[in-house]
Amino acid sequence: MGKGVPAIVLAAGASSRLGQPKALVKWNGESLVARATRILTESGCSPIFVVTRSELQVDVMLECDGAIVVVNPSPEEGRTGSLQIGLISLVSELGRTPRRVLVSPVDRCGWNLQTVEVLMGCNENTSPKPSGHPLMLCEIDKILSLPKDASLRESITISKIDAPGEHMNIDTPADLEGLQ
Repeated sequence: MGKGVPAIVLAAGASSRLGQPKALVKWNGESLVARATRILTESGCSPIFVVTRSELQVDVMLECDGAIVVVNPSPEEGRTGSLQIGLISLVSELGRTPRRVLVSPVDRCGWNLQTVEVLMGCNENTSPKPSGHPLMLCEIDKILSLPKDASLRESITISKIDAPGEHMNIDTPADLEGLQ
């Protein structure tokens, strides 16, 4: 399984369209951030970092037992900037740049343990079909060199692989109905 593969959950977005923090949205009695970290833990990923915004830090920490929560001081600069904060924290924790990192935005929640298991066999930037997340990323140095507002999918090549899961993106109140 995922032993030794670190993971990063991105949970620093403003959630302006949703009107509430996506990381704390409940699905089957569990917050989205708790669900993500639980599945990653069950898959053997270690360490697990959650990148959030300062005003959510305490709430996210309370939801993510065993994960390392770091704050992006400028989340409005873009999702790639949050990923870079997570990667820099991970490199600092490990004392080296990892070969592979599993990454998932907290609002892309249609994946499960089986999705992660399929990705663990990948040694290149890979996205599962049909869920689209999490991503297995292998070009860590290249990602660290991108502008904070760069589009990841436009900056690196990401292979697609069939894996269990469904495409879900929680952005609006209407999207929450899909979680019921």
